[in-house]
Order: sequence, then structure tokens, then C-alpha cells
Amino acid sequence: MEKQKLPHAQSSLIFGIVSIVTACCCFGLPGVIFGFIGLSNSKKAIAIYKEDPSQYTGDGNANTGKITSIIGIVLGAIAVLQLAYAIFSGSWQEQMDMYKDLIEQAS
Repeated sequence: MEKQKLPHAQSSLIFGIVSIVTACCCFGLPGVIFGFIGLSNSKKAIAIYKEDPSQYTGDGNANTGKITSIIGIVLGAIAVLQLAYAIFSGSWQEQMDMYKDLIEQAS
């Protein structure tokens, strides 16, 4: 019998990677959202794999998706907390000016 690809394993890996990227680039919230979606998909994939390991391949993608999703959630949470701190402490405008200067220097 030929082994099948593990359902949800590849999508969990993709969502995990996207969560890391968006946590760093989009103020954190999309990273947290994509991280939770990736974590959910990896849990589904791992549960399916544990039912009958001899039938599926790709459990490495599910495990890697779980790890990258957790990293994305943590990075996203840190970014969201930093954003909330900047807004509530009054340093939001200073940070936006700093980002403008960095963008102008890169251009």
C-alpha cells in the first residue's frame, strides 16, 4: 500500500512561516492569527498521523509547522505588546518618525 500525504501538514508549515514573517512586518497581530491557524492545522495533522502512522508521510512538516507557528505566536505577541506600550506611553509618534527616517535612508 502506498503512503498518502498527511492532511493539514503542509498548510500548517505554510501558516507557521507566514506567521513569523507577518509578526515581524505587520505589527504582530496577523502573525498571532496565522500562528494560531498553523498550530490548529498541525494539531489536526499530528492527531491524524497518530491514528495510523504507517498510512501517512509528512509528519515532519506537521512538527515543523507546529514549531514555526509557536515562534510566530510568540513574536507576534511581543510585537503587539510593544505596539500597545508605544500607544499608551505616548511614544507612538517618535517611533513613526524613526520608521520614516529608516525608510527614507533605505530609498
